[in-house]
Amino acid sequence: MITYNPKDWIKLIFEFHKSDTFRRLLPTMLGLCVYTGIVVFLEADYFQIKVRSSTVFHQILGFVLSTLLVFRINSAYDRWWEGRKNWGSLVNNTRNLQVKIETLLPEGNRRDKVMLRKLITTFVFTLKNHLKGKEDSVEIQSFEGFDKNEFLKVNHKPAYMVKLISQHIYNLNKQGVFSDTHMLVFEEEVRSFLDITGACERIKNTPIPYSYSLFLKKIIFVYVVSMPFAFAIDFGYWSIPIVMIIFYAFASLELISEEIEDPFGDDENDLPTQELSEKIKLNLDEITKD
Repeated sequence: MITYNPKDWIKLIFEFHKSDTFRRLLPTMLGLCVYTGIVVFLEADYFQIKVRSSTVFHQILGFVLSTLLVFRINSAYDRWWEGRKNWGSLVNNTRNLQVKIETLLPEGNRRDKVMLRKLITTFVFTLKNHLKGKEDSVEIQSFEGFDKNEFLKVNHKPAYMVKLISQHIYNLNKQGVFSDTHMLVFEEEVRSFLDITGACERIKNTPIPYSYSLFLKKIIFVYVVSMPFAFAIDFGYWSIPIVMIIFYAFASLELISEEIEDPFGDDENDLPTQELSEKIKLNLDEITKD
């Protein structure tokens, strides 16, 4: 995720980052300039068409297209923000669970405290990798109570890690270390791990409907390709920058929406799940010392 100062207007206006839509759209924009120039030349200079032009069609279609794009980017941002809220809940819930473990476990159970901390930390990195579609990670290593080789054979790895955490806590309950009242305290936090996993999976595995995305791209194409014919008579070669700017505005909104609707990948504007995972690990390490 890119960190920046939103108040630094001058820098933001003239900065061209590799994820900037301007750089990504530049080849298409240059091609559109050539296309518009050819249309203007043929319509205004070569055939010298003198009919009265009308932009009413593009005004109406532009209004419809703007409405669709507003809905599109709002939907994409809602998915991005929901993902961020779920990872914010994960940060809080892992801290809460580890604080309760540290508080309620007797000092003589130091080994259990450390083991549970490592299991929780491994769950966090497992969820991060699961959402990114990665099977393995250098952050995940074997330790007492956790066999990485067994872990790699599992299909749904986040659920497997939650199972290990629950099993260890229930074993302590059977041993009389935790009371039934304590188990009610732990159950809510552990259950939230699977709730967060399911919510993030829903975001990742439910893209914008194909027909909607397809229609939006087609209508942008029709709108932009037909603009030079309507603008050539009134604006002449000034149609070139006009068409280019309008295309840049509409296409950029669609590209931004495509990027942020799946917030768990490795794109520049995706959620910083790697940094959040490392932050959780640091927090849990501070709560429970080896």
